[in-house]
Amino acid sequence: MEMQVTIKTKLKISNSEIALSFSKTMEQYRQACNYVSEYIFNHDFDMKQSRLNKELYTKLRNLFSLKSQMAQSVIRTVIARYKTVKTQMARKPYKYQDQNAGEWYREVRDLTWLHKPISFNRPQVDLQRNRDWSYLSSGQLSINTLDGRVKVDPICHGFNQYFDGTWKFGLAKLLKSSGKWYLHISATKEVTDFDKQTVKHVVGLDRGLRFLATSYDEQGKTVFFDGQAIMRKRAKYQKLRATLQAKGTKSAKRRLKKLSGRENRWISDVNHCLSKTLVQKYGANTLFVLENLNGVSFERTDLPKVLRNQNKSWAFYQLEQFLTYKAHLNNSEVVEVSAKYTSQRCPKCGVIKKDNRNHEKHEYHCDNCDYRSNDDRIGAMNIQLLGTQYISGQGQPKFELTTNA
Repeated sequence: MEMQVTIKTKLKISNSEIALSFSKTMEQYRQACNYVSEYIFNHDFDMKQSRLNKELYTKLRNLFSLKSQMAQSVIRTVIARYKTVKTQMARKPYKYQDQNAGEWYREVRDLTWLHKPISFNRPQVDLQRNRDWSYLSSGQLSINTLDGRVKVDPICHGFNQYFDGTWKFGLAKLLKSSGKWYLHISATKEVTDFDKQTVKHVVGLDRGLRFLATSYDEQGKTVFFDGQAIMRKRAKYQKLRATLQAKGTKSAKRRLKKLSGRENRWISDVNHCLSKTLVQKYGANTLFVLENLNGVSFERTDLPKVLRNQNKSWAFYQLEQFLTYKAHLNNSEVVEVSAKYTSQRCPKCGVIKKDNRNHEKHEYHCDNCDYRSNDDRIGAMNIQLLGTQYISGQGQPKFELTTNA
């Protein structure tokens, strides 16, 4: 199985000339992307690489002074963006109601619904491995610009581990954020396919807000990962954000932008640490079982009003992504199961009853067998059982509503 990660490294720029070369290259690349985007929009969204290359390659080189590989990359970048937008539009059809009959209708959208070409506003440039960027034996990165190649030092903890011969590198993206330069490198690695026969641990993970994660394994051991401190910190971010939004000044808007980036980095760090802890705790050959949270709301009416809005959700999808790639590197796997009734089912007698769960006390009390436990733990236990059924051969295990065990 092939897994892919994105290595994000900061670049140490030794002089202002390199920074100017980067800025010049990125701006010309951005303008070239907008040129190709407008051509695609005006030619019935033709995204055939060979035809676009024939029509635009020479123009891109002449108009924007791009080098050969960069001209090719511009076309690929724009095609990829249009394909992404096409997929996104298809997933979100247009909904409208017939005013006379009252019926609701759905209409699938495609690129013809666009009113203008896709715009590339942020300067950046895509670099091909060896042609536009390379890793030198000195530990430096060699990056191609319109003014020639430059050498820069990467600043990234653990960067050298990706150059042990097991990783393959592809596209790299040069960008600038908050006055600092970064290179995002795509890397792939062949890892051993997960084998159900070698599973040592089946771990059910219930995700939430009071506890970001509650784990339950095949030995009956439960671990709670507290989310109270995180909720309080999010409340501080929300309060500061509301204050700045109320001001509405230019300086307030600049601070809002910085605040958003800081909060996102903090959330990513929390998810990285949590996923790393889980993988290290249970080791190799572990099956992590998560419930599918599509359509699940985390609104908390038991919280003070000031805390409710910012605690309706967490970056659970990001947490799942981090856990998945870390698990794959450790010969483990992550699967999703149906979330139906996982918080309403008694793990001892199997009775499903919504009223057995007390949200205020965070407790589940079965009125059939008198079993009592923390409600998040109950969810993790049921999820772990579904994981066990998955290992036994059930393709899509789920609970059905019953009144008796």
